[in-house]
Amino acid sequence: MTNPALDVVTVGRASVDLYGQQIGGRLEDMASFSKAVGGCPANIAIGTARLGLKSALVTRVGDEHFGRFIREQLRREGVDVRGVHTDPARFTALAILGVRDRTTFPLLFYRTDCADSALDEGDIDEALIRSSRVLVVTGTHFARPGSAAAQRKAMRIIRAAGGKVVFDIDYRPNLWGLAGIGDGEARYVRSDTVTSHLAPILPDCDLIVGTEEELHIAGGSEDTLDAIRAIRARSAATIVCKRGPMGCVVFDGAIPDRLDDGISGPGFPVEVYNTLGAGDAFMSGFLRGWVRGEALETCCRYANACGAFAVSRLLCSPEIPTWRELTYFLDHGSVETALRHDVALNHLHWVTTRRAQAYPVMALACDHRIQLEAIALEAGAPLSRIPQFKTLAVQAAVRVANGAPGFGVFMDGRYGQDALFTASKSGLWTARPIELPASRPLDFEFGGSLGAHLTEWPTDQVVKCLCFYHPDDDEALRQRQEREMLRAQDACRRTGRELLLEIIAGKNGPMRDDTVSRALQMLYAAGLRPDWWKLEGQSSPAAWHAIGEVIGANDPDCRGVVILGLDAPEQELLAAFQAAAVTPWVRGFAIGRTIFGDPARAWFAGSLDDAGAVDEMSRRFARFVAAWQAVPRTTDATGQRS
Repeated sequence: MTNPALDVVTVGRASVDLYGQQIGGRLEDMASFSKAVGGCPANIAIGTARLGLKSALVTRVGDEHFGRFIREQLRREGVDVRGVHTDPARFTALAILGVRDRTTFPLLFYRTDCADSALDEGDIDEALIRSSRVLVVTGTHFARPGSAAAQRKAMRIIRAAGGKVVFDIDYRPNLWGLAGIGDGEARYVRSDTVTSHLAPILPDCDLIVGTEEELHIAGGSEDTLDAIRAIRARSAATIVCKRGPMGCVVFDGAIPDRLDDGISGPGFPVEVYNTLGAGDAFMSGFLRGWVRGEALETCCRYANACGAFAVSRLLCSPEIPTWRELTYFLDHGSVETALRHDVALNHLHWVTTRRAQAYPVMALACDHRIQLEAIALEAGAPLSRIPQFKTLAVQAAVRVANGAPGFGVFMDGRYGQDALFTASKSGLWTARPIELPASRPLDFEFGGSLGAHLTEWPTDQVVKCLCFYHPDDDEALRQRQEREMLRAQDACRRTGRELLLEIIAGKNGPMRDDTVSRALQMLYAAGLRPDWWKLEGQSSPAAWHAIGEVIGANDPDCRGVVILGLDAPEQELLAAFQAAAVTPWVRGFAIGRTIFGDPARAWFAGSLDDAGAVDEMSRRFARFVAAWQAVPRTTDATGQRS
């Protein structure tokens, strides 16, 4: 093939996986679930994309919310979705799983007349298949005539184009009708019918991958070596036998007398948390090396490491490592057998899989609560009017944004719930506070579990935590505040939310060029790695340079800094914009009272109507946007302007 556009095209299942979050409980008793893209081919498409290959998926999804979720998540992961067809008559498939103990994983497949099972030859785009080096087909989709014909058509096309066929045996007995509908966990049921059904597929494959039980069904023998020999009699393909914690063994020629005499890839000793999805992660890792022509021993190493990540975490596709994460693990290993507890790996996984971000972030901050209460009370207006004003602030931000990326708002849930609804529908970047206003030491606005509270928030809302923190505070106060910020960070990571830490030092001590940078260094030393920082405007370029140096040294994957307003005069903030241009780490601003303060006073007093308030806030916000865009900025090593 000559310079194919794609490395891998996978064909077949794409479902929504719902994983019970109560580990050790019965599926009957599950109270909450995590949602992810699932299905062997979809998982492999995502896994190979994460590992740096150009992948695409051919499947069907329903014309409903879950179908759109799959398509959107595939795009976010970098998977080509030209082959993802929308079926208007069928629902997207579902898989529901629980973790009962280390060996028991009750699993239900909701696949009665679902969208992906209706895949047929008409869904196979010849140009898409011909544009790939490798086609991955899976055993489950040979169980139905239509989807089997679709996979065979794709195989003919890729072979005619000079590409290669990979067969993931992916044996699920109940999807072949060999186990009850409630027995999705079953991994092996002997069936001569299935063996004979798969036999004609084997000669057209270049790589065949399966567990020992899956090789048994493909080869028609429950002796693993005999099954592999039977497969070799039909196919010259490289055969990979997955052996769980023992790793894998590969046969690229004649089959030896002993299983261990193949090309071996030792496993990685990790705690088993959930085995579902481990095979898809394994295949993703193997293909990373195999497609690029690396040695089979290297392919095995990639594959076994990816499988180790998967079994040590809960979900399927979300847990497959990125290439940076995988190489870090292979170079440094882990002190944890439960990889989900490895702090360095978890941070690397998070920063390499979170959503893409548009820069700069230019936000109108209106998450103020006590300040707007004071304005309303001063005007003699009821506090019940605050929610309406916050909605007007969002309307002003929407007007200035005019659909462009990078614009946003800071908005609270106490008075701003309707404003948050408006912001979400308008596509604005949104940050939402959790701190109890004016608290020092830091406290949170709501009682009880912070993590449980965050589960009620949309996942795209950034969690904002304001802390009045000075590096010269007494040690007991600093430690208490650091502990609360670490709690916030833990809650955000466990619930998949980005964290923005707003640090205000100037209200509680002198401000020098090194004050904020020293504060950030202390917070990094305490274990904090927020996605964002929100910091006071600094008039000194030296102060901003020092801040950038600390961030770059401690967390080069930080999203960056947004400058806060603190009701400062406009000229003072514009000077801070100029001073911050020395570092690429300052990537936007979030200004509030300087924009909304005077309009709010007039609006609550009744001297400014709704339209006038929106007009005035829009005018002020637009002036800051223009000023920010007019400042020449330092670029980082990738050429990213701050």
